[in-house]
Amino acid sequence: MASETPRVDVTRKFVRLVERRDDGLVEFEFSIGLPELYVEMLLPADAYEAFCETNKVEFLEGPRPLEDTGADWEWRLRNAAQERFRSTD
Repeated sequence: MASETPRVDVTRKFVRLVERRDDGLVEFEFSIGLPELYVEMLLPADAYEAFCETNKVEFLEGPRPLEDTGADWEWRLRNAAQERFRSTD
């Protein structure tokens, strides 16, 4: 008996606000269908508001689930501004 693949509703769009920055930019996560699969985005505040309205997003509150587990795969693009990277040569 084959297991069923979960259905993804691509009409549902999600936004999780990460930060409203002092420079006027808004950092957020955007996903379609599956809130746990997202892209990190950065837009000026007015463009962010228009983006959310145009896409009729559902707002997600609080941190992502599993955010505090410390797993390596939970690294985010915003971490690049806070860490220095060294060459492995």
